[in-house]
Amino acid sequence: MSPSYQPIAFEDKLSRFTDQWAPRVIAEMNDNQFKLVKIEGEFVWHTHHDTDEAFIVLAGEMAIEFRDGQVTLKSGEMFVVPKGVEHRPYAALVCSVLVVEPRGVVNTGDVGGAMTADNDMWV
Repeated sequence: MSPSYQPIAFEDKLSRFTDQWAPRVIAEMNDNQFKLVKIEGEFVWHTHHDTDEAFIVLAGEMAIEFRDGQVTLKSGEMFVVPKGVEHRPYAALVCSVLVVEPRGVVNTGDVGGAMTADNDMWV
């Protein structure tokens, strides 16, 4: 069977789901996953002790809050949260984000709870 040489269209993938704070995998590279997620409102404070986490805003605007400040990201901007840094993503309005992180990373990191999404969900 020959490989499929087709681009991954973010808008097409984003149109296939409506739930928020539930990342969907769209591709893998080595041991990393590329995940699309729609966010709105506040997430939970959490930490990923073993990995960095990259946020790339595709549409909208979001903030990543830290205990000592925050960074605001608009469409076309990205930020990498270093491993071990407690953070909380937030978006006043619906925001579409591409997250890049190693396979198996739980979205709520070390805290768990009701906002923990199923892992390794593909769209």
